[in-house]
Amino acid sequence: MTEPSATFTQRPLLAALAMVGAGASFALVNGALQASTMQLGVPSTSAAFWQYALGLLVALPWVLRRGRTALKTNQIGWHLLRGALAVVGIQLWVAGLARVEIWQAIALVMTSPFFVIIGAKLFFGERVGMVRWLATFAGFSGGMVILQPWTEAFSWGAVLPIGAAAFWAGTSLVTKKLTRTEQADSITLYLLLLLTPVNALLALGDGGIVPSGTALWLLVGAGVLTVLANYLLTLAYQKADAAFVQPFDHLKLPLNIAVGFLAFGFAPTGAFWPGALVIVGASLLVMLEEQKRTARQTAAGEV
Repeated sequence: MTEPSATFTQRPLLAALAMVGAGASFALVNGALQASTMQLGVPSTSAAFWQYALGLLVALPWVLRRGRTALKTNQIGWHLLRGALAVVGIQLWVAGLARVEIWQAIALVMTSPFFVIIGAKLFFGERVGMVRWLATFAGFSGGMVILQPWTEAFSWGAVLPIGAAAFWAGTSLVTKKLTRTEQADSITLYLLLLLTPVNALLALGDGGIVPSGTALWLLVGAGVLTVLANYLLTLAYQKADAAFVQPFDHLKLPLNIAVGFLAFGFAPTGAFWPGALVIVGASLLVMLEEQKRTARQTAAGEV
């Protein structure tokens, strides 16, 4: 008896390790960006440019090998919109890392899935049940607990990661639309090609500082680790179902806290813990609701 062949092979342990590795890589990227901007004075626009320009440089051999076929698309307008949303999200994120401690920034950017829920309702007319609305309300409430806008310690710089979360949510929604007709590798390629020149213009407008010494090596490391993190993220989703690997994504929170503490001595305040717990719990609730909805749709299709 021969075993059925399949292009998708479940390898849960490899998928889990890849997701954790992606989270660790992104945490190191955030640490490198925070060190280069907050401590070494590199403008956030320049840091963002070098991070993604180096990512494009790593991807360039693949681009040249595929040639014009990699750029074939019937949705150039959506690619441009996705690139614009991603640029704003990246700039807000790096600017946030230059102003607030890494533990606060990463917890606040984890509100992105709740912006996706709102955007899916407003722009795609998707049905949003009571559970998702409650989770969204809880997630934003957790963000407010961390921000503490009612205290004197509140800084408007802390709002930047939330802005990044909103624009990255928009990027995710446009990506969802593009995947209906476009190849995943072409979507990624267009993003890199659009990000680099726009980020370069923003960096030039901010003085166009070319980093040197430690700052340069930190940004080189951030660029290489960005490519590695995205590769591991793709590998994780290739080797197991999204519902299985998604909970491992929440490990990015303690990983970023560890990087912030070991590299800079940053330690979360007391208000962080209840707020972060609410955000993570709400995210898991959304994930479980999505699993149930998918199971119901599958069962209905089999009837």
